[in-house]
Amino acid sequence: MVNLVFFDLDAHEQNVVHEAFARESGYDIDLHSDPLTVENAPLARDADAIGIFVTSHVTREILDRLPNLKMIAAMSTGFDQIDVDACRERKIAVCNVPSYGESTVAEFAFGLILALARKFRPTFGRTARGDFSRTGLMGMDLSGKTLGLIGTGHIGSHLARLAHAAGMNIVAYDPHPKPDLARDYAVRYIDLDDLLRRADVISLHVPYTEATHHLVNAERLRLVKKTAFLINTSRGGVVDTRAVAAALSEGRLGGVALDTFEGEEVWIKEEYAGVGEPAAAELQEALESFAILHSDRAILSPHNAFNTREALDRILATSIENIRAFFAGSPQNVVAETYRVAVAPIGGERR
Repeated sequence: MVNLVFFDLDAHEQNVVHEAFARESGYDIDLHSDPLTVENAPLARDADAIGIFVTSHVTREILDRLPNLKMIAAMSTGFDQIDVDACRERKIAVCNVPSYGESTVAEFAFGLILALARKFRPTFGRTARGDFSRTGLMGMDLSGKTLGLIGTGHIGSHLARLAHAAGMNIVAYDPHPKPDLARDYAVRYIDLDDLLRRADVISLHVPYTEATHHLVNAERLRLVKKTAFLINTSRGGVVDTRAVAAALSEGRLGGVALDTFEGEEVWIKEEYAGVGEPAAAELQEALESFAILHSDRAILSPHNAFNTREALDRILATSIENIRAFFAGSPQNVVAETYRVAVAPIGGERR
């Protein structure tokens, strides 16, 4: 019997997971609405696998409380909330959802671009106060402007299609250029610094790694046009929040829209409940992000770009298949070769 424990599922998601495994023998399912924390980790003490969203931070301390764990189904593309090194040491496989929301996140990113270009924040704020003056609300067309894509994976590629349809010119930086984007959507691949100089809109679509930490920093922000917009729907750490706040306050950025940002763990209560008191550095980052909020040229949203019912259903479907594949002895979507022991397929011999 394979013991599966899922965390942070709403009622609909619990029904989906329950129905997926109820028709199959060999699984014992336990479903919870709260994120995984040190305090509730005993709920998964006997788990062979756990399913978690980005709201659950799998630390060494938590792994110490899960002695039988063989596999983590990360119900997300990113997996920086999981201590992968600790999993590797314990031979625990980590499987993610490589593609679920290219259209979902790209649509949100394009919405942020449009919101900055047409000054939605000051417009809606003004009319909410009963003031219908158009003074100071002149926006700009997107057609004919240059979009700079940093990263052209699934999401960046889809945003390129949307921007092309809107009549934008597109330049991109990616160590692995996509010939089809160049052929079908006239995307021109250039180096990063050149992109920052040319782009009217800069949109980030990269994973958070040691190499991408503060990819956009104070030095690089000095390269951008004073009228440029900066959009981040990837991970907060790829942008230096302090540098962005300074550039915005000094008039060196036309606007910024961050769906994810440094210090978000302090603000997003439901997402980070139970992870303990924030460190001093996190509090400082939160204060810097809060400072950005005071500008009419800034939009912050609560890591919400992925959040549609369709995308979440795709995440669940892939995560369920990841679990089935792993315990059938044919792991898929493994983000790190964290295990070396053979796995016994359900109803079969160990191989």
